[in-house]
Amino acid sequence: MILAYLILILLAGSLLALLTGRKGNLWPRVISVAAVSLDLVLLIIFSSSVSGTDGKWLMDLQLEWIPRFGISLHLALDGLSLVMVLLTLFLGIISVVISWKEINSRVGFFHFNLLLILAGIIGVFLSLDLFLFYFFWEMMLVPMYFMIGIWGHENRTAASYKFFLYTQASGLLMFIAILALVFVHESTSGTLTFDYVQLLGLEMPAAKELLIMSGFLAAFLVKLPVVPLHNWLPDAHSQAPTAGSVILAALLLKTGAYGLIRFVVPLFPSASAAFAPVGMGLGVIGILYGAKLAFAQTDLKRLVAYTSVSHMGFVILGVFAFNVIAYQGVVMQMIAHAISTGALFILAGQLYERIHTRDMDQMGGLWEKTPVMGAIGMIFSLASLGLPGLANFVAELLTLLGTFKASVLMASLACLGLVAATIYSLRIVQKVFFGKMNHEWEIADLNLREKIVSAVLVVLVVALGLFPRPVLNLAGPAIIKTLDSHPAQLTGLPDSGKSAGNGKTASFNQLSGMFKKH
Repeated sequence: MILAYLILILLAGSLLALLTGRKGNLWPRVISVAAVSLDLVLLIIFSSSVSGTDGKWLMDLQLEWIPRFGISLHLALDGLSLVMVLLTLFLGIISVVISWKEINSRVGFFHFNLLLILAGIIGVFLSLDLFLFYFFWEMMLVPMYFMIGIWGHENRTAASYKFFLYTQASGLLMFIAILALVFVHESTSGTLTFDYVQLLGLEMPAAKELLIMSGFLAAFLVKLPVVPLHNWLPDAHSQAPTAGSVILAALLLKTGAYGLIRFVVPLFPSASAAFAPVGMGLGVIGILYGAKLAFAQTDLKRLVAYTSVSHMGFVILGVFAFNVIAYQGVVMQMIAHAISTGALFILAGQLYERIHTRDMDQMGGLWEKTPVMGAIGMIFSLASLGLPGLANFVAELLTLLGTFKASVLMASLACLGLVAATIYSLRIVQKVFFGKMNHEWEIADLNLREKIVSAVLVVLVVALGLFPRPVLNLAGPAIIKTLDSHPAQLTGLPDSGKSAGNGKTASFNQLSGMFKKH
């Protein structure tokens, strides 16, 4: 029942935060930290006892919900979802802490929405019933709409509407696709079920498989987001409060990537293999176009938002490379991007709180007044460009190595994104902290709370850059299971080995050995 407790604790915490908000601002904050921390402790205690995953479900809970329609409360955890849930809870604590002084109005309702979003995200990472998955997918939407619309900046109303319309419309397309998949399964097997495990291996005509898969793709590619479905992201990021921007970039975007790995590739193997050239092309376009738009921005938060479009291009590129090394890169990219981009949004929020502007043309020369903030900004800008020794380097290296096995052309074009990332990342440091001081800002450097948050994020991004093997070992078996017997392994779409099983295992063992030695 630990899986159910992870969600129930957050739901109970959200209600307590809402109720205690009338008594003052402190209680909702304390309750939120306590609820997320309790979840994290429970999961760490459990994960510390895991010796090996072997691609199996570490925990599996299935309870009847609506048996007449084949709907159950089916939650399960493997190495991949364990990594994502740990990331969610860690950044959930960070989000509460960074909002401690920023949010001073309707504090109880703010933390109510924040904990609901976290519960929805964890539900997405744990659900193996497609109806339950859609329920949690939509559960994330409304509280994020309120978070942007109530506590956002000057254009928050338009940004919240755009976010809601894009994600709601694409989510409805996914729900239609879920129903179509369930009815096709019923027509061939005589069993009405929404259970992921039972739906695996369903055979259908190629055209029908591609059509149903497109509904899932619509939701996941919008949430990722992929060019040209990215227009909602810069507005939502720039107008959201700092915690909202962190959750959007670090967690909500990752639900789209997780959906591709968990649902699109296993449920629609032939259609996903056929879509792979298009998917990889979209990834390259996102990498280059997102970098170009990032360089053109003067609003610091919009710049960081467009870097997310570029970095998520590596994710879709790796997903459709269909080999273990690329998928390891995708997992590392999800984690590294969450930490580094989340940290840059926190930095942007700290600057806005002090100088009340996001315009980089009005900044400059701030290193003299805020050397600690400048050092933190430099570290995470270097992480964003993929400096060796930091987590983003490992992620992009693995993704490009895996992509090279699938398509030399796509990998070569994607490498240009690393050059573009260097340009826009160093531009952040130059425009904000160096150069001419455009105003005589009287601002304070980071306080103790902000230093602790920044230090934790720095330690994590360095640790993952130097010692990525624990994450690779944890997620590896689940990735191998996802790719097992995928048509792309057999038709040679990616040249990832002739054997669907032994080749992938050997590749994973070589990868783990490489990091063990170096």
